[in-house]
Amino acid sequence: MSEAQVIPAGKTIGVLGGGQLGRMLAQAAKRMGYRLHVFEPQARCPAGAVADMEVNAAYEDIAVLSAFARECDVLTYEFENVPSAPLRAIESLTKLCPHWNVLETAQNRSREKNWLKRNGFPHARFAEVAANGDLLAGIREAGVPCVVKTADFGYDGKGQLKVMTEADVPAALQRFAGQPVVIEQFVNFTCEVSAVVARSAAGEMEVFPVAENIHTNHILDFSIVPARVPAAVASRAEAMAQEIAERIGLVGVMGVELFVGHGGEVLVNELAPRTHNSGHYTMDACNVSQFEQQVRAICGLPLVKPALRSPVVMVNILGDAWAKGEPDWAALRARPDTHLHLYGKAEARPGRKMGHFNVLAGDVESALARARVAKAELYR
Repeated sequence: MSEAQVIPAGKTIGVLGGGQLGRMLAQAAKRMGYRLHVFEPQARCPAGAVADMEVNAAYEDIAVLSAFARECDVLTYEFENVPSAPLRAIESLTKLCPHWNVLETAQNRSREKNWLKRNGFPHARFAEVAANGDLLAGIREAGVPCVVKTADFGYDGKGQLKVMTEADVPAALQRFAGQPVVIEQFVNFTCEVSAVVARSAAGEMEVFPVAENIHTNHILDFSIVPARVPAAVASRAEAMAQEIAERIGLVGVMGVELFVGHGGEVLVNELAPRTHNSGHYTMDACNVSQFEQQVRAICGLPLVKPALRSPVVMVNILGDAWAKGEPDWAALRARPDTHLHLYGKAEARPGRKMGHFNVLAGDVESALARARVAKAELYR
Protein backbone atom coordinates (compact mmCIF):
# COMPACT_ATOMS: atom_id res chain seq x y z
CA MET A 1 0.00 0.00 0.00
CA SER A 2 1.42 3.40 -0.88
CA GLU A 3 1.58 5.90 1.97
CA ALA A 4 -0.95 8.28 0.46
CA GLN A 5 -3.45 5.61 -0.63
CA VAL A 6 -7.00 6.19 0.58
CA ILE A 7 -8.47 3.64 2.98
CA PRO A 8 -12.19 3.76 2.16
CA ALA A 9 -15.19 3.39 4.46
CA GLY A 10 -15.93 -0.23 5.30
CA LYS A 11 -12.28 -1.00 6.04
CA THR A 12 -10.92 -1.68 9.54
CA ILE A 13 -9.06 0.75 11.78
CA GLY A 14 -7.11 -0.80 14.64
CA VAL A 15 -6.43 1.11 17.86
CA LEU A 16 -3.80 0.22 20.43
CA GLY A 17 -5.15 1.33 23.79
CA GLY A 18 -8.71 1.09 25.05
CA GLY A 19 -9.27 4.25 27.09
CA GLN A 20 -11.52 7.22 26.50
CA LEU A 21 -9.53 8.56 23.55
CA GLY A 22 -9.97 5.22 21.80
CA ARG A 23 -13.66 5.27 22.68
CA MET A 24 -14.23 8.69 21.12
CA LEU A 25 -12.14 7.72 18.10
CA ALA A 26 -14.27 4.60 17.69
CA GLN A 27 -17.46 6.67 17.82
CA ALA A 28 -16.14 9.02 15.12
CA ALA A 29 -14.84 6.19 12.92
CA LYS A 30 -18.09 4.26 13.05
CA ARG A 31 -20.08 7.37 12.11
CA MET A 32 -17.81 7.63 9.08
CA GLY A 33 -18.53 4.03 8.07
CA TYR A 34 -15.36 2.30 9.30
CA ARG A 35 -15.01 -0.82 11.41
CA LEU A 36 -12.87 -0.35 14.50
CA HIS A 37 -10.92 -2.98 16.46
CA VAL A 38 -9.33 -2.31 19.85
CA PHE A 39 -6.25 -3.97 21.36
CA GLU A 40 -6.05 -3.38 25.11
CA PRO A 41 -4.41 -5.39 27.93
CA GLN A 42 -7.34 -4.79 30.31
CA ALA A 43 -10.69 -6.41 29.53
CA ARG A 44 -13.97 -4.47 29.25
CA CYS A 45 -12.26 -1.23 28.35
CA PRO A 46 -14.14 2.00 27.50
CA ALA A 47 -13.21 1.81 23.80
CA GLY A 48 -14.14 -1.87 23.56
CA ALA A 49 -17.72 -1.07 24.55
CA VAL A 50 -18.29 0.76 21.24
CA ALA A 51 -15.78 -1.07 19.00
CA ASP A 52 -16.57 -3.88 16.57
CA MET A 53 -13.99 -6.12 18.24
CA GLU A 54 -11.93 -6.00 21.43
CA VAL A 55 -8.75 -8.05 21.88
CA ASN A 56 -7.20 -8.33 25.34
CA ALA A 57 -3.54 -9.28 25.56
CA ALA A 58 -0.21 -7.75 26.54
CA TYR A 59 1.36 -5.51 23.92
CA GLU A 60 4.44 -7.73 24.10
CA ASP A 61 2.40 -10.79 23.03
CA ILE A 62 3.68 -10.69 19.46
CA ALA A 63 1.58 -13.61 18.24
CA VAL A 64 -1.72 -12.04 19.32
CA LEU A 65 -0.64 -8.56 18.28
CA SER A 66 0.40 -9.84 14.85
CA ALA A 67 -2.95 -11.55 14.32
CA PHE A 68 -4.67 -8.31 15.34
CA ALA A 69 -2.53 -6.26 12.93
CA ARG A 70 -3.35 -8.55 9.99
CA GLU A 71 -7.06 -7.82 10.49
CA CYS A 72 -6.53 -4.05 10.31
CA ASP A 73 -6.02 -1.84 7.27
CA VAL A 74 -4.36 0.83 9.40
CA LEU A 75 -3.21 0.86 13.02
CA THR A 76 -3.13 3.91 15.29
CA TYR A 77 -2.84 4.65 19.02
CA GLU A 78 -4.86 6.32 21.72
CA PHE A 79 -1.86 6.93 23.97
CA GLU A 80 1.87 7.19 23.34
CA ASN A 81 3.12 4.70 25.92
CA VAL A 82 2.70 1.59 23.77
CA PRO A 83 6.13 -0.15 23.80
CA SER A 84 7.94 0.42 20.51
CA ALA A 85 9.59 -3.01 20.24
CA PRO A 86 6.31 -4.88 19.48
CA LEU A 87 5.46 -2.19 16.93
CA ARG A 88 8.72 -2.84 15.10
CA ALA A 89 7.74 -6.51 14.95
CA ILE A 90 4.42 -5.80 13.20
CA GLU A 91 5.24 -2.85 10.94
CA SER A 92 5.38 -5.10 7.87
CA LEU A 93 1.86 -6.42 8.56
CA THR A 94 -0.16 -3.20 8.42
CA LYS A 95 0.15 0.57 8.16
CA LEU A 96 1.25 2.28 11.42
CA CYS A 97 0.04 5.87 11.86
CA PRO A 98 2.02 7.52 13.32
CA HIS A 99 5.13 5.41 12.73
CA TRP A 100 6.55 3.71 15.82
CA ASN A 101 9.57 6.01 15.84
CA VAL A 102 7.30 8.99 16.58
CA LEU A 103 5.95 7.22 19.68
CA GLU A 104 9.45 6.18 20.70
CA THR A 105 10.56 9.80 20.66
CA ALA A 106 7.57 11.13 22.61
CA GLN A 107 7.36 8.43 25.30
CA ASN A 108 10.81 9.19 26.73
CA ARG A 109 11.55 12.66 28.05
CA SER A 110 15.27 12.47 27.26
CA ARG A 111 14.65 11.52 23.63
CA GLU A 112 11.89 14.13 23.33
CA LYS A 113 13.97 16.98 24.77
CA ASN A 114 16.99 16.07 22.66
CA TRP A 115 14.80 15.89 19.54
CA LEU A 116 13.48 19.39 20.28
CA LYS A 117 17.03 20.61 20.87
CA ARG A 118 18.41 19.08 17.66
CA ASN A 119 15.56 20.53 15.62
CA GLY A 120 15.84 24.02 17.06
CA PHE A 121 12.51 24.24 18.89
CA PRO A 122 12.56 26.47 22.01
CA HIS A 123 12.28 24.57 25.29
CA ALA A 124 13.31 24.80 28.92
CA ARG A 125 16.98 24.18 29.72
CA PHE A 126 17.43 20.60 30.90
CA ALA A 127 19.94 18.11 32.26
CA GLU A 128 19.92 14.34 31.97
CA VAL A 129 20.94 11.79 34.60
CA ALA A 130 21.35 8.11 33.75
CA ALA A 131 20.26 5.31 36.06
CA ASN A 132 22.47 5.38 39.17
CA GLY A 133 23.99 8.64 37.93
CA ASP A 134 24.81 11.76 39.93
CA LEU A 135 21.36 13.24 40.52
CA LEU A 136 22.66 16.10 42.64
CA ALA A 137 25.04 17.16 39.87
CA GLY A 138 22.12 17.12 37.44
CA ILE A 139 20.08 19.37 39.70
CA ARG A 140 23.04 21.76 39.99
CA GLU A 141 23.41 21.77 36.19
CA ALA A 142 19.73 22.58 35.58
CA GLY A 143 19.62 24.98 38.52
CA VAL A 144 17.08 25.50 41.30
CA PRO A 145 14.13 25.97 40.86
CA CYS A 146 13.67 22.97 38.57
CA VAL A 147 11.42 19.96 37.96
CA VAL A 148 12.80 16.42 38.22
CA LYS A 149 11.00 13.94 35.96
CA THR A 150 11.40 10.22 35.30
CA ALA A 151 12.67 9.70 31.77
CA ASP A 152 10.05 7.16 30.69
CA PHE A 153 6.27 7.05 30.40
CA GLY A 154 5.03 10.14 32.21
CA TYR A 155 1.60 11.80 31.94
CA ASP A 156 -0.78 13.85 34.13
CA GLY A 157 2.14 14.89 36.32
CA LYS A 158 3.08 11.33 37.22
CA GLY A 159 6.74 10.69 37.94
CA GLN A 160 7.77 14.29 38.58
CA LEU A 161 8.64 16.55 41.51
CA LYS A 162 9.22 20.29 41.76
CA VAL A 163 12.44 21.42 43.45
CA MET A 164 11.64 25.04 44.21
CA THR A 165 14.28 25.66 46.92
CA GLU A 166 17.41 23.95 48.26
CA ALA A 167 15.23 22.49 51.02
CA ASP A 168 13.45 20.35 48.39
CA VAL A 169 16.65 18.72 47.09
CA PRO A 170 16.90 15.86 49.65
CA ALA A 171 13.35 14.67 48.86
CA ALA A 172 14.18 14.58 45.14
CA LEU A 173 17.41 12.66 45.78
CA GLN A 174 15.48 10.08 47.80
CA ARG A 175 12.51 9.74 45.45
CA PHE A 176 14.48 9.37 42.21
CA ALA A 177 17.53 7.48 43.51
CA GLY A 178 18.87 5.11 40.85
CA GLN A 179 16.36 6.17 38.18
CA PRO A 180 17.09 7.79 34.81
CA VAL A 181 15.64 11.30 34.94
CA VAL A 182 15.39 14.56 33.07
CA ILE A 183 15.75 17.72 35.13
CA GLU A 184 14.12 20.78 33.58
CA GLN A 185 14.64 24.37 34.52
CA PHE A 186 11.43 25.69 36.11
CA VAL A 187 9.61 27.96 33.66
CA ASN A 188 7.87 30.96 35.23
CA PHE A 189 5.13 31.07 32.60
CA THR A 190 2.04 33.26 32.34
CA CYS A 191 -0.10 30.39 31.06
CA GLU A 192 -0.03 26.98 29.42
CA VAL A 193 -1.48 26.48 25.95
CA SER A 194 -1.74 23.62 23.49
CA ALA A 195 -2.31 23.13 19.79
CA VAL A 196 -3.72 19.97 18.22
CA VAL A 197 -2.32 19.44 14.73
CA ALA A 198 -3.25 16.87 12.07
CA ARG A 199 -1.02 15.75 9.22
CA SER A 200 -1.71 13.25 6.43
CA ALA A 201 0.77 10.97 4.65
CA ALA A 202 0.56 13.34 1.67
CA GLY A 203 1.79 16.18 3.89
CA GLU A 204 -1.52 18.03 4.19
CA MET A 205 -1.75 19.78 7.58
CA GLU A 206 -4.40 21.52 9.64
CA VAL A 207 -4.22 22.87 13.19
CA PHE A 208 -7.09 23.48 15.61
CA PRO A 209 -7.47 26.80 17.47
CA VAL A 210 -5.08 27.09 20.41
CA ALA A 211 -6.45 26.16 23.83
CA GLU A 212 -5.48 27.84 27.10
CA ASN A 213 -5.16 25.15 29.77
CA ILE A 214 -5.59 25.36 33.53
CA HIS A 215 -4.26 22.40 35.52
CA THR A 216 -5.11 21.35 39.08
CA ASN A 217 -2.82 18.83 40.80
CA HIS A 218 -1.07 18.28 37.44
CA ILE A 219 -4.32 17.17 35.75
CA LEU A 220 -6.04 19.28 33.11
CA ASP A 221 -9.02 21.03 34.68
CA PHE A 222 -10.22 23.62 32.12
CA SER A 223 -9.40 24.25 28.45
CA ILE A 224 -10.41 27.71 27.25
CA VAL A 225 -10.86 28.44 23.53
CA PRO A 226 -9.98 30.89 22.09
CA ALA A 227 -6.95 31.08 24.40
CA ARG A 228 -6.67 34.39 26.22
CA VAL A 229 -3.31 35.25 24.69
CA PRO A 230 -2.23 37.83 22.09
CA ALA A 231 -2.96 36.84 18.49
CA ALA A 232 0.77 36.73 17.74
CA VAL A 233 1.30 34.17 20.52
CA ALA A 234 -1.54 31.97 19.26
CA SER A 235 -0.20 32.18 15.70
CA ARG A 236 3.28 31.23 16.90
CA ALA A 237 1.91 28.24 18.82
CA GLU A 238 -0.04 27.04 15.78
CA ALA A 239 2.96 27.48 13.48
CA MET A 240 5.24 25.66 15.91
CA ALA A 241 2.83 22.71 16.12
CA GLN A 242 2.81 22.46 12.32
CA GLU A 243 6.60 22.70 12.14
CA ILE A 244 6.94 19.91 14.69
CA ALA A 245 4.44 17.69 12.86
CA GLU A 246 6.31 18.20 9.59
CA ARG A 247 9.78 17.64 11.05
CA ILE A 248 8.85 14.52 13.01
CA GLY A 249 6.96 12.98 10.08
CA LEU A 250 3.60 12.74 11.83
CA VAL A 251 0.74 10.91 10.14
CA GLY A 252 -2.26 11.34 12.41
CA VAL A 253 -2.98 13.84 15.17
CA MET A 254 -0.62 15.32 17.76
CA GLY A 255 -1.14 17.50 20.82
CA VAL A 256 1.68 20.01 21.36
CA GLU A 257 1.81 21.45 24.89
CA LEU A 258 3.52 24.82 25.32
CA PHE A 259 4.44 27.43 27.92
CA VAL A 260 3.86 31.14 27.30
CA GLY A 261 6.45 33.33 29.00
CA HIS A 262 5.97 36.82 30.43
CA GLY A 263 7.54 38.36 27.34
CA GLY A 264 5.26 36.43 24.97
CA GLU A 265 7.89 33.77 24.18
CA VAL A 266 6.53 30.28 23.44
CA LEU A 267 8.37 27.17 24.71
CA VAL A 268 7.55 23.56 23.88
CA ASN A 269 6.74 21.50 26.97
CA GLU A 270 5.62 18.05 25.73
CA LEU A 271 4.48 16.21 22.61
CA ALA A 272 1.60 13.72 22.53
CA PRO A 273 1.32 11.95 19.15
CA ARG A 274 -2.41 11.16 19.44
CA THR A 275 -5.63 13.02 20.16
CA HIS A 276 -5.32 15.25 23.22
CA ASN A 277 -7.41 16.00 26.29
CA SER A 278 -7.29 19.72 25.51
CA GLY A 279 -8.80 19.02 22.08
CA HIS A 280 -12.09 17.65 23.44
CA TYR A 281 -13.69 21.06 22.92
CA THR A 282 -13.64 20.31 19.17
CA MET A 283 -16.44 17.76 19.61
CA ASP A 284 -19.05 20.49 20.16
CA ALA A 285 -17.47 23.82 19.20
CA CYS A 286 -15.88 23.08 15.82
CA ASN A 287 -16.97 21.99 12.37
CA VAL A 288 -14.79 18.88 12.73
CA SER A 289 -13.64 17.04 15.86
CA GLN A 290 -10.06 16.01 16.53
CA PHE A 291 -11.25 12.38 16.34
CA GLU A 292 -12.76 12.71 12.87
CA GLN A 293 -9.61 14.54 11.80
CA GLN A 294 -7.51 11.64 13.09
CA VAL A 295 -9.54 9.19 11.00
CA ARG A 296 -9.13 11.43 7.96
CA ALA A 297 -5.38 11.76 8.47
CA ILE A 298 -4.63 8.06 8.91
CA CYS A 299 -7.00 6.95 6.14
CA GLY A 300 -5.72 9.37 3.50
CA LEU A 301 -8.93 11.39 3.34
CA PRO A 302 -8.84 15.18 2.83
CA LEU A 303 -8.42 17.06 6.09
CA VAL A 304 -11.06 19.60 7.10
CA LYS A 305 -9.92 23.14 7.84
CA PRO A 306 -11.02 23.62 11.47
CA ALA A 307 -13.38 26.49 12.25
CA LEU A 308 -14.44 27.50 15.76
CA ARG A 309 -18.21 27.92 15.79
CA SER A 310 -18.41 29.24 19.35
CA PRO A 311 -16.17 30.21 22.27
CA VAL A 312 -15.97 27.19 24.55
CA VAL A 313 -14.60 25.88 27.82
CA MET A 314 -13.93 22.17 28.33
CA VAL A 315 -14.07 20.76 31.87
CA ASN A 316 -12.66 17.39 32.89
CA ILE A 317 -14.81 15.26 35.20
CA LEU A 318 -12.69 13.23 37.62
CA GLY A 319 -13.66 10.35 39.87
CA ASP A 320 -13.69 12.81 42.78
CA ALA A 321 -17.16 13.89 41.59
CA TRP A 322 -18.49 10.54 42.90
CA ALA A 323 -17.35 11.22 46.50
CA LYS A 324 -20.98 11.51 47.65
CA GLY A 325 -22.50 9.14 45.12
CA GLU A 326 -23.55 9.40 41.50
CA PRO A 327 -23.31 13.00 40.26
CA ASP A 328 -26.47 14.85 39.24
CA TRP A 329 -26.25 14.40 35.48
CA ALA A 330 -29.81 15.60 34.95
CA ALA A 331 -28.96 19.04 36.31
CA LEU A 332 -25.92 19.29 34.07
CA ARG A 333 -27.87 18.15 31.02
CA ALA A 334 -30.56 20.72 31.80
CA ARG A 335 -28.09 23.45 30.87
CA PRO A 336 -28.75 24.20 27.16
CA ASP A 337 -25.21 25.49 26.61
CA THR A 338 -23.52 22.41 28.10
CA HIS A 339 -22.62 19.15 26.33
CA LEU A 340 -21.77 16.10 28.46
CA HIS A 341 -19.52 13.22 27.40
CA LEU A 342 -19.07 10.22 29.73
CA TYR A 343 -16.47 7.52 29.17
CA GLY A 344 -18.25 4.42 30.45
CA LYS A 345 -15.62 3.52 33.05
CA ALA A 346 -16.82 1.01 35.62
CA GLU A 347 -15.02 2.43 38.66
CA ALA A 348 -14.71 6.06 39.72
CA ARG A 349 -11.42 6.78 41.49
CA PRO A 350 -9.98 10.11 42.67
CA GLY A 351 -7.97 11.68 39.88
CA ARG A 352 -9.33 9.29 37.23
CA LYS A 353 -10.80 10.94 34.12
CA MET A 354 -14.42 9.80 33.90
CA GLY A 355 -15.79 12.26 31.37
CA HIS A 356 -15.86 15.88 30.32
CA PHE A 357 -18.32 18.59 29.38
CA ASN A 358 -18.10 21.53 27.00
CA VAL A 359 -19.74 24.87 27.77
CA LEU A 360 -20.46 27.14 24.79
CA ALA A 361 -21.15 30.86 25.13
CA GLY A 362 -20.87 34.15 23.27
CA ASP A 363 -17.46 34.87 24.82
CA VAL A 364 -14.86 32.89 26.74
CA GLU A 365 -15.30 34.73 30.04
CA SER A 366 -19.00 33.86 30.11
CA ALA A 367 -18.23 30.26 29.15
CA LEU A 368 -15.60 30.00 31.89
CA ALA A 369 -17.91 31.47 34.53
CA ARG A 370 -20.69 29.03 33.59
CA ALA A 371 -18.23 26.14 33.48
CA ARG A 372 -17.00 26.89 37.00
CA VAL A 373 -20.55 27.03 38.34
CA ALA A 374 -21.49 23.79 36.59
CA LYS A 375 -18.41 22.03 37.92
CA ALA A 376 -19.06 23.24 41.48
CA GLU A 377 -22.64 21.94 41.32
CA LEU A 378 -21.48 18.59 39.96
CA TYR A 379 -18.88 18.07 42.70
CA ARG A 380 -20.89 19.19 45.69
